[in-house]
Amino acid sequence: MLSFTYDMLPSRVIFGAGCLDKLAEEIERLGATRALVLSTPEQREQGAEMVKRLGSRAVGLFDRAVMHVPIEIAEAARDEARRSAADCCVAVGGGSTTGLAKAIALVSDLPILAIPTTYAGSEMTPIWGLTEGGLKKTGRDARVLPKTVLYDPTLTVSMPARLSATSGMNSIAHCVEALYARDANPIVSMLAEEGIRALARSLPVVVKEPSNLESRSDALYGAWLGGVSLGTVGMALHHKLCHTLGGSFNLPHAETHTVVLPHATAYNAAATPEAMSRIARALGATSAAEGLFDLAVSLGAPVSLGAIGMKAGDLDKAADIAAQNPYYNPRAVTRDGIRALLQNAFEGRRPQAQASQAVVR
Repeated sequence: MLSFTYDMLPSRVIFGAGCLDKLAEEIERLGATRALVLSTPEQREQGAEMVKRLGSRAVGLFDRAVMHVPIEIAEAARDEARRSAADCCVAVGGGSTTGLAKAIALVSDLPILAIPTTYAGSEMTPIWGLTEGGLKKTGRDARVLPKTVLYDPTLTVSMPARLSATSGMNSIAHCVEALYARDANPIVSMLAEEGIRALARSLPVVVKEPSNLESRSDALYGAWLGGVSLGTVGMALHHKLCHTLGGSFNLPHAETHTVVLPHATAYNAAATPEAMSRIARALGATSAAEGLFDLAVSLGAPVSLGAIGMKAGDLDKAADIAAQNPYYNPRAVTRDGIRALLQNAFEGRRPQAQASQAVVR
């Protein structure tokens, strides 16, 4: 007999090509009149376009968002929000920009309207992260969940093939860990499996045909489901490792998730066979870990930590950090186990299938 708890996150989603045209209308719906637009330096042009669309409802553009939300950038953005008397934030971009908006909301309660241009999924979660002193800290707070999200696939068409691949694999990681989360439930598991399926079928087309709007839309749909999964249930070893590698060694976020995911999945395979079956089924593979690795290879994405800037001499330190502070994982976390996982990921070894990963049809 089923028994579970499911907390539905209160956010408004508008999905479809051209929905960006509703930006001003949605800001008005929030009751806001002084929007601070946020972007990365690389997406300043898109940020400026949002300011133009908002007209008198915009108070300026803060274009200094970067990976892992360094506390110094967060404080500068908070100061700008106070100085401009902003009453909401518009975050255009990926996880870096959404994360910066969350850092502002965490101390001000300003509502966030998110406009994703990648498959990060952060826009659907109440999870915040800040990096200070070489360590990335994360937490959950309802105040940082964006109130409204505009998913316009036309904004993802210009995303380079490599970023599309790694951003998509990052979103698949949210779905994978949702399937074996401590607080997993059948609703989220259904969404997570569908998210993997949508991304696995769309990403190969997106990489080969960047302007294919139908596949872009399918990938963004999968990313939305990944974000919902991430925001609704807890994560485990994979995310812990990626936060360690990103926050302490400044590795690129999406690429790190791409590399680590098959190895974290292999680590947990024997402890959670039902989840592995669902992952493999969604991928159309016979093994969850192998299927994830092979998908990354087929997309031309990096598959080794060494290829994205990790130094062999830092693997021991990474294992030490990741092993500190107990956290949930379906298989017991040991320092030796993490160290072996990191070595495999560093070298880019293809995981080996296990009998427990057989697909249930």
